[in-house]
Amino acid sequence: MTNGRAELIVVGTGYRAVGDLTLEAKACLEQADTVLCLVGDPMVIGYLERLNPSVRTLAGFYAKGKHRSESYEEMVQEILSEVRRERLVCCAFYGHPGVFAYPGHEAVRRARLEGIPARMLAGSSAEDWLFADLGLDPGTCGCQSFEASDFLLRRRVFDATSLLVLWQVGVIGMTDRDPDFDARVGAALLAERLAGAYGVDHEVVVYEASPYPVTSPRISPVPLAKLADTQLTNKSTLVVPPLPARPPDRETAARLCAPT
Repeated sequence: MTNGRAELIVVGTGYRAVGDLTLEAKACLEQADTVLCLVGDPMVIGYLERLNPSVRTLAGFYAKGKHRSESYEEMVQEILSEVRRERLVCCAFYGHPGVFAYPGHEAVRRARLEGIPARMLAGSSAEDWLFADLGLDPGTCGCQSFEASDFLLRRRVFDATSLLVLWQVGVIGMTDRDPDFDARVGAALLAERLAGAYGVDHEVVVYEASPYPVTSPRISPVPLAKLADTQLTNKSTLVVPPLPARPPDRETAARLCAPT
């Protein structure tokens, strides 16, 4: 195929409605021939439609009982089919378009394999708001970040003296879009795993970033022993404060300070 105007730009709308959208992402949305989006907030979708009337949502590829991997593959195919029509396509995902957003990465990868210019622009995610809302600095003691189901299934190795962030703790084990999903089983397994390193009384924080400037984020401290009884949603993130830092390694410290 001849590329012509064919190009794919994947952008993020940011986590906080409209306010997080960068000027560069806004310009891409306005200039695109076609805008595809995967955004759950009707307010944001309305704003995108005002920027570019061609907006179409990819949410229709989700269905109860349908595995997420199947939905994601159909989204990628839809994105690529538009780009192959010699069009400038802008695909907008909520938050950061590359964080927990397989279709964006995969569409960019496949487009490049076909010789089509494709790029992704960064956007703010829930993690950015987490650091701001909880007053945490990942540079203080390090920060480990895992998707909760993966953390359990693959028994990820972690350092209890560094900050631990676990994403999607309210949908552990869920493979489709199920509004009736029971989060308690996964939460109990997660609490059991963490208690082995921290103890059942260790206080963790259930965090949910606020999508609107006029509402507050959810910041719910809870001991690990009661995590399974805590209300969790698909937006819940678990923040596990670190245990006291271990002392520095003297041999390494001496070598670092030794004159060269």
